[in-house]
Amino acid sequence: MQIFDSTIFPILAADGLTNGAVYALLALALVLVFAVTRVIFIPQGEFVVFGTLTLATLQLGRTPGTLWLVLALLGIAALMEAFSLARNGQARRGLMTLGVAALLGVGIWALTGWLAPLMAPLWVQVILTLGLVAPLGPLLYRVVYQPLQNATVLVLLIASVALHLVLTGLALVFFGPEGSRTPAFFEGNLTLGQVTLSWQSLLVIVASAALMLGLYLFFERTMPGKALRATAVNRLGARLVGISPSSTGMLTFTLAALIGALGGVLIGPSVAVTYDSGFLIGLKGFVGAIIGGLVSYPLAAAGAILVGLIESFASFSLSAWKEVIVFTLILPVLLWRSLTTRHIPEDEE
Repeated sequence: MQIFDSTIFPILAADGLTNGAVYALLALALVLVFAVTRVIFIPQGEFVVFGTLTLATLQLGRTPGTLWLVLALLGIAALMEAFSLARNGQARRGLMTLGVAALLGVGIWALTGWLAPLMAPLWVQVILTLGLVAPLGPLLYRVVYQPLQNATVLVLLIASVALHLVLTGLALVFFGPEGSRTPAFFEGNLTLGQVTLSWQSLLVIVASAALMLGLYLFFERTMPGKALRATAVNRLGARLVGISPSSTGMLTFTLAALIGALGGVLIGPSVAVTYDSGFLIGLKGFVGAIIGGLVSYPLAAAGAILVGLIESFASFSLSAWKEVIVFTLILPVLLWRSLTTRHIPEDEE
């Protein structure tokens, strides 16, 4: 066991804040998904993995397997939507849906196939990565969760576990078992007193803070954001005033996928991500979300930053036990919430 002194403390704190900023983004996404759709979204970490590994594949000048997953899900979602419309007597709209999906799929395939071999600038590759990973959210919602939107939380949890295993297996097929890193956006270090912080770490913190601010403004100032808040507060009441549960679910999963992909792009330069890294990364965000009770965004963000700090300090002094220490943090929180929260049956919400 190593004892850290006053000189190492700020360095570990800076590292913990960097990791905690990414965990905070995942915690916010998990709280948002659960509040709006009642889904405990275990595969949130897979969006991080797909974000990092898609960008790493583009760096090699190859077409990422994410493209084929998007096209397959787009085709399945379009067929499901067309069948649903045809069953309701809207066969013409169903055919239009298939046509639009086909055109969209061809456009995505052509754009990715053209840009991937060009070794485009990093910012172009980042935009393409976000454009490939973000659609996975709404497509997975349409294919997996929308047919189960009236199911119990337990059924939704089982579906999440199954989806996590499927996405992990697909990541192995698409990207292989080796870990990958992505290039840093900025080189060099910034010295603040006794703390030397890389520009990349500073970018992670600033980008995470900016995204949190953007989410706050989105929920407070826009109609779609207010619709999500209304659905989170009272799903039945939101439906009675004309807010579509399917539309809010699509938007929620789009935001979750975009947040996960951005997190993957941000941590790629500092962490070697493998096909199965998503579970541990997402679980650390989940610990933060649990601290927030899966309802409070500020508490979830603060809890995730706390997780990052504890992980950083534990990795220095008790490296073999750092994961145990981080995940043990969830036990007193669950015990406290079980003692202080009144249970309400799901059908009475």
